[in-house]
Amino acid sequence: MGDYYTWLKALHIITVIAWMAGLLYLPRLFVYHANAQNNSELSETLKIMERRLYYGIMMPSMLLSLLLGGFLSGIPGLIDYNGNDNWVWVKLLCIFILLLIHGLLGRWRRDFALDRNKHSPRFFKIINEVPTVIMIVIIIMVVVKPF
Repeated sequence: MGDYYTWLKALHIITVIAWMAGLLYLPRLFVYHANAQNNSELSETLKIMERRLYYGIMMPSMLLSLLLGGFLSGIPGLIDYNGNDNWVWVKLLCIFILLLIHGLLGRWRRDFALDRNKHSPRFFKIINEVPTVIMIVIIIMVVVKPF
């Protein structure tokens, strides 16, 4: 299992990085889009960029991250779900929050595509910070395992 574990872990990290890149970049595009006039050249360009980012990078990398993470978490002896590995529950909660953010970003992308955005650039600047905080918590849980 050693070689497979190393490859699974490497692929998982790669897909998580790609997913996080999208979670961090899409809200930044929304900041610019919220400032653009509807039906302007900039608005139409941002719609294309947002759609390609969401469906071309974020969705596949999210699905692969979950799949590979599921395989890794199912390896016997890697995580003690009934013992002292309480960090894993915090990590799973954080993953759930990232999935909610992902879904909300998809909804807001659709709103922009239909010229129905109701949020300000400041709102998206704040949203842009949430995945960073969650990512920091996940890394601390996995690497430091504080509890």
